[in-house]
Parts: sequence; C-alpha cells; structure tokens
Amino acid sequence: MISGLYQGQDGDSRLALRVDVDGPRPTGRVSGDLFTVTGATTSYAGSFVVGAPGVRDGRIEGRADFTFAAPVRDVRVTIADGAGTAEVAGRTYAVSFVSAFFRSVLLEQDSVAGTVPFVSYRTGALPGPASSPARGLSVRAAYAEAGVELTLAEPGVIPVDGSGADLAWDDAELHHAMTRHFGAFGDAPAWRVWLLVASRHVGGYRGIMFDSDDAHQRQGAAVFHDVIKGTTPESQRAQLRTYVHELGHAFNLLHSWQKHLASPPQPLGPDGGFGDLSWMNYVQNYRPGGEQGYWAAFPFRFTDAELVHLRHGFYQDVAMGANAFGAGAAEIEPFEQPVEDRSGLRLEVRAKESFELGEPVVVELKLSVTGEPRVTHGHLHPDTEFAQVSITRPGGGTVLYRPMMRHCVDTSPQIRLDADHPAMYRSAYIGHGRDGHYFQRPGEYQVRAQYVAADGSLVVSAACPVRVRPPVTRDDQRVAELMLGEDQGKLFSLLGSDSPELRSGNLALDEVIDRHGGHPLAVYARLVKGLNAEREFKELTRDNRLRVRPPDPKQGIELLSRVADAAGLDNITLNLVMRRLARAEARRGDLVRAGAVLDRMVATFAAKGVNPVVMGQIRRQAELTKSALGAGP
Repeated sequence: MISGLYQGQDGDSRLALRVDVDGPRPTGRVSGDLFTVTGATTSYAGSFVVGAPGVRDGRIEGRADFTFAAPVRDVRVTIADGAGTAEVAGRTYAVSFVSAFFRSVLLEQDSVAGTVPFVSYRTGALPGPASSPARGLSVRAAYAEAGVELTLAEPGVIPVDGSGADLAWDDAELHHAMTRHFGAFGDAPAWRVWLLVASRHVGGYRGIMFDSDDAHQRQGAAVFHDVIKGTTPESQRAQLRTYVHELGHAFNLLHSWQKHLASPPQPLGPDGGFGDLSWMNYVQNYRPGGEQGYWAAFPFRFTDAELVHLRHGFYQDVAMGANAFGAGAAEIEPFEQPVEDRSGLRLEVRAKESFELGEPVVVELKLSVTGEPRVTHGHLHPDTEFAQVSITRPGGGTVLYRPMMRHCVDTSPQIRLDADHPAMYRSAYIGHGRDGHYFQRPGEYQVRAQYVAADGSLVVSAACPVRVRPPVTRDDQRVAELMLGEDQGKLFSLLGSDSPELRSGNLALDEVIDRHGGHPLAVYARLVKGLNAEREFKELTRDNRLRVRPPDPKQGIELLSRVADAAGLDNITLNLVMRRLARAEARRGDLVRAGAVLDRMVATFAAKGVNPVVMGQIRRQAELTKSALGAGP
C-alpha cells in the first residue's frame, strides 16, 4: 500500500502530498499543498488535486487543478518503499512517507463542570446495517476512519463556582468564549479547533458551530450536555453523532441538503440531500424512513463526496480559520418558484414600507396553509437554515443571507396548520450576517425566502421589496455611520454582548443614545443595550474559569421602557421587549409592575387589530410569563 501523507522540499518550496489510490476507501486522487519557506517562516502558496490519475507500478500521473496559475499542470509521482519523487508545477520534490493519515488536527476540548464528555459508542449495541462492522467508535476514531487524525490536547474543566443556577448559554456568551479562548492562539488559519461541552443552550439546541462571522471562521463549536446526556446505547449513539456533526462544520462541511450552496457548489445526494447516509444529515429528516430509517441504514461514516473534501479539499477550504464557511458572499441565483407546487403551503415575506439607512432590517416570515390541513416542522427562522433568505441588491446581483450563528436542530417539532391554526410567524433580523451588512446603501432591494418543508417540498415566497431611504440631514448621516459598523452588526445579531472584542460597537451605540437620543434609530441602540443589561452574561476567562455578570434590572427597565413606548418596532420584537421588560421588573422585586407590563402588552396588540388566532397566542403567552415570574393571580 502506498497511500498516505508524504512530505518533501525543493529549495524554498515545501510540499505536503496526499496519495489516495489504495487502502481503506480510496478516493482515487492525489492532492497536495505547497508552502514557501523563508528563514524561520512558512507561508501557504497554493493547492492542487488530481481527480483521476493513472496508477501503475508505483507511478502516478495525471492533470491537476491548481488554485494558482501553474506553469505545468501535469503531476507525476513515483513511490517505492515509503519514498520517491513528485513533479508538481515545474518543480521536483524528494518525498518521504509521514503518516497514514491525510491530515492532522489538534482538538482542544473543554467541558463545564457537571457535564460528562462523550467517550465512545459500540456500534453493534443497537440494530444497524449488516454491511457496517460492529466496533467501538469515539469521535477520534470516526475521523480516523475518514483519514483525518485528531490529536487531543489536555482536556480542561471549567469550574462553575458562584455562577448561579442558570447555566444556559446564549449566542453572545458563546461568541465571547470563543474570541477569548482563541485570542491565545492568534487569529490565523491553522489545523486546530476548540470544542466546548456546555450545559445547555437557551434555544434548546444539541450543538452549534458558532464561529462563523469573522475573518477566521470555523474554529469553535459547542455541544450541550443537558440535551444529549445519557448512558443508554441510544443516548451514546446520539452523542457520537452530535460531536462528529459539529466538528464536521469546522472542516467546512455543510448540511446534506445545503451542499449546492457551497462555493464551488457540490452535487446534492438522493432526495435533495435528505437521503444522504451521512454524519452531516439530520436524523429526523432522513428519507425514506426518518430517524428509524436513518439508524437502520447508517454505516457511521462520511459520504464519498465528504470524504473527498476532508482528504483532498484545497487547504483554504478545509483548514480552520481559512476560507469562510460555505458559500461566503458569492452571488447566487434568486430562488425560483417551483414549476408545480402541491405542498399546500404558502410562504410570505413581509417588511415595513421603508427603512432608514443604518436601521436594522427585520422581516416577518409567514407560513400558512392553502387548503387542507398540513403537518410540517416549526423551523421557520433562518437561523436554523431550513428557511433561507436571498437578497437582490439595487444594482443587481443576489446573495444568500447567512446568519451569524449556526444552530443545529436534532428535533423537528411538528406543527399542524389548519383552520384553527392557519399560519405561523417568525421575525428575522437579516441586516447583518456572516458576510457583514447586507443593506449598506440606499435603494430598493428584493427579498425572497425559501422554506424546506418536512416532506422536502421547497416553498418559495414572492419577492418582497425592502426600500432603504438615503439620509436627509447631517444627523441622519452620522447615526447611519454609527449603526453600520461591523461590531454593531454583530451586536444586533447577538442582541447585545459584554465581550471586549465588540467594545467599539458598544461605544458607537452609546454615542447614538447619548448624543442622538431623539433620533428614530436610537430605539434600536436602546433595544440592544437594554436586552443585554436585563440578562446575566457568562464570561469564560483565559484561565478557564466561568465568571457571571448578574442582570442589571434597573438599566434594563430604563432602556426597554423607552423601547416599548417607541414606534416602529415589528410586532414580534415588541413582544420580546415587553416580556423582557416584565422580567426586569420582577427581578427588581415589583411583581405588580411586571404583571402590568404584560397586561399592557396584550392591550397593545389588541389595539393593533392583530388577528384573533395570534391574539389568543399572545394572551396565553402573557399568562404563562406571569406564572413563571410569579406575577399572576
């Protein structure tokens, strides 16, 4: 067998060569990365892959695709007894065998005290495909079978002394933990990834790849022990899948049904990707057969296409901290209506008549039934990526809105849409995402949405115009500049943060409030600052201790009261604000005022003429919130 990783050097050029023509699951490829060595520094120069080389008697030849303009595209490799030569891009390297693994990654895993990190699962403990041999499978072993070595750093345990009873993490806290942790490594591409085993997420998710909004993405992920814990074979199997799945995102693997959105696009598997037997598919959405069908057929491995990416993807497309996750800012074609639609569902995008430049762009997604009752899942918000939003700019060109944080959902609650419950609604802030701000200049944008229903149907909305007005006064221009900073966009996505990494954004929002407090857009600065003040904020320090900043109900009430009294907020955001304002009043000890805020919330929406079905939901929500706060009768 000659497959494996080889290294060689020719003068100032170093080659990492991957030969993959025999051995376990060979892909029939040869690939490599080239680096320039100058003094004590090494810099990435480019990559290549030979997709279908000729192989005979240890000699491998074929034409390669390069990431740069190579003077010679033909690659020739000769291997015998663990050594040989490689002719690449006009240079000849003497190469020697280094490892049976094609790539090696340092995995640093920290866990919050009280959580129990996953160790391994015996694949034969539960029924599965006869073609998949029973074996003990850890996360490290799962990637080893794909030809990737995970080198484990010394695991750390994060103490929680004095942290209070609430150990639910939100997106802002995870983002801060990642920036604080990776600051020690340096913000640069490298084969290393951090995995946090946390207690739970406020959204109830099993896992999240949360590092997807800066210049060096895909370095941090988390799994949530309280949701996936357990010692039964079913629990251990689910834990293995969650760990491997979230780390797969760090290697730049998309969900199975989203691979056509990658750059470059990848072909979808069976049933629009939902038929993939892959770590990257959602168990409950597998077709045919759902969760039961998935586990009955899943061989506990990556698909052939995913294997090619892990072993032979260009360095910048795979290495953590290099190219951005997935599609980047690459333009896409606008979503097209199906030629035939028998889904029985209608998707609508709604927005206010116009926005000021710098105003956070929020749209409402409505999914409704068109005739007979339909059952589908409730993941309508684009943060879970079952719903996607495209934005066509005023000058032409369409980009995909990509949320800052990737929430992986391993459960899909069923929603029945019928005469008593004809529609569901979600409010989504789409003004900023992984690619920065999407509405940076005045003009008319066209926004469409696409929803992937439970049966795989693609339900596409009509275009919704989003008009961004130009500044009229000097004050308008200054406020727009203060609102459109990159850190400010992240704060809107996270609904506030204490992170020092976002200090400039918080200072800009403070200036909006302090110097332009009467401007209409100041309500959004108060919104972000008020929501952040009203909650506690967990900080993972550099010495891996958990420090919790308690809520500041006084500041939260001061800011959120102004927001609740202002005009312009969409209904769903206003609902959130008033519930959080009530919680702040309860935390300050005034349950009467907390109850009064919730009563005012009901009266406010009744006066708006909200439809009876939604109004009933708001009344129930108010009563449940009163009960939870102890503010009700």
